[in-house]
Amino acid sequence: MLLGQAARQFRDGLSLDTTLIPLPERVLLEMAKYKLVLLRHGEGAWNKENRFCSWVDQKLSSDGVKEAQSCGRHLKNLGFEFDLVFTSLLSRSIQTAWFVLEEMGQEWVPTEASWRLNERHYGALIGLNRAEMALNHGEEQVKRWRRSYDVTPPPITESHPYYHEIYSDRRYKHCDVPLEKLPKAESLKEVLDRLLPYWNERIAPEVKRGKTILISAHGNSTRALLKHLEGISDEAIVNVTLPTGIPVLLELDEDLRPLGQHRFLGDQEVIQAAIKKVEDQGKAKPGEK
Repeated sequence: MLLGQAARQFRDGLSLDTTLIPLPERVLLEMAKYKLVLLRHGEGAWNKENRFCSWVDQKLSSDGVKEAQSCGRHLKNLGFEFDLVFTSLLSRSIQTAWFVLEEMGQEWVPTEASWRLNERHYGALIGLNRAEMALNHGEEQVKRWRRSYDVTPPPITESHPYYHEIYSDRRYKHCDVPLEKLPKAESLKEVLDRLLPYWNERIAPEVKRGKTILISAHGNSTRALLKHLEGISDEAIVNVTLPTGIPVLLELDEDLRPLGQHRFLGDQEVIQAAIKKVEDQGKAKPGEK
């Protein structure tokens, strides 16, 4: 409530009483050169079922819609005004941006979608339940597949139940690479490799023009971008976890170098519980087998 009052003062051009702002978020209203907000989409149906969703086009669950709306209200209370929004080609990323902008009263803000912001391609693992896989293959192997930087899962083949659903989808017929060149499985490193050209050529120039940008994407495409911008090591990125529907603030200098570590915006107890929920997804649950 106090933060909302401070944000209203800021928007209305009044003298800002920073004592109204809780210390963890007080830096929001300080003058960084650039501000970038990253967001993992709200919960999807397969997030709820603990399945590898990847490039399968699942919609938001009812809880995911609520997460996106809550995120929009929080960003509005903090006084954010976006100039441009980037999403992946997947519906859960696009829907999240819609609900965020609607709650902020900024539905008119231009949006742009690219496959290069898509979730990591999990190959043959798509559709499988993480907890069941941990029982069958061990938690460490599942963690390597999910979290490591340079481990690529087995590729998807034409016999996979979701192969044709993905590769016959017309959204991929107009990408900047031929259909046959799209990935069949990816490590996080390979996600970063296909994401960087889009960041360097399309998003970063807009940031440097002074535009306030929201990137509504996915857990791994966002982790890959954070790794690049913050210089996170190959080993440390394993422990970077992003919950659904929680905005992440990056403050950047004129060379797009971070002014401190990325920060989750919102109730920190709620955020920590959400992070633990994501981390527990890859743990074996005896009795489910």
